[in-house]
Amino acid sequence: MDFIDLVVRNRCTRRFKQDQTLDRETLLELVNLARQTASGSNLQPLKYYLSWQPNQNEKIFPLVKWAGYLPDWQGPQEGERPAAYIVILGDLSISASFAKDTGIAAQTILLGAVERGYNGCMLGSFKDEKVREVLGLPDSLQTQLIVALGVSAEQAVLEEVGTDGSIRYWRDGNDVLHVPKRPLGAIVLT
Repeated sequence: MDFIDLVVRNRCTRRFKQDQTLDRETLLELVNLARQTASGSNLQPLKYYLSWQPNQNEKIFPLVKWAGYLPDWQGPQEGERPAAYIVILGDLSISASFAKDTGIAAQTILLGAVERGYNGCMLGSFKDEKVREVLGLPDSLQTQLIVALGVSAEQAVLEEVGTDGSIRYWRDGNDVLHVPKRPLGAIVLT
């Protein structure tokens, strides 16, 4: 798969084939990719909590909110939930700023997942204190993102933003997720 295909296939997946699992080794490979990416001042302040076992996944699932643009949808049902999670944490003993590193790491993890036949979703809506409590993490680690991973059980298509200018994703009558993207001419300044 070439890089363009990899990027286009890297759509945020919110429904998975829950019975198709990921193992610890695969998660370690994905984190190792992120570990080798750029880091502000080369501080490398990120840590990663890996979850691939069903009982641990069940603890993480209720801590996140799914698909803010789909208000009538409460998230994936049993059988459609992620097979694994990577919780990206910022170590406050190293730095107080993680935003750039977190984005680079999360995108790298997802591109690596797509290359291996998986998909995922960056989940940014959660309560940090609750995540740390449930996972038994110290206060020195601040939850940045939770990356849900698994084999996709949904179809997503990219399309250009319509005449109404809305960037809100939506599902059609066939349950296909439509993801509007601004046209290239609207984002390039010359």
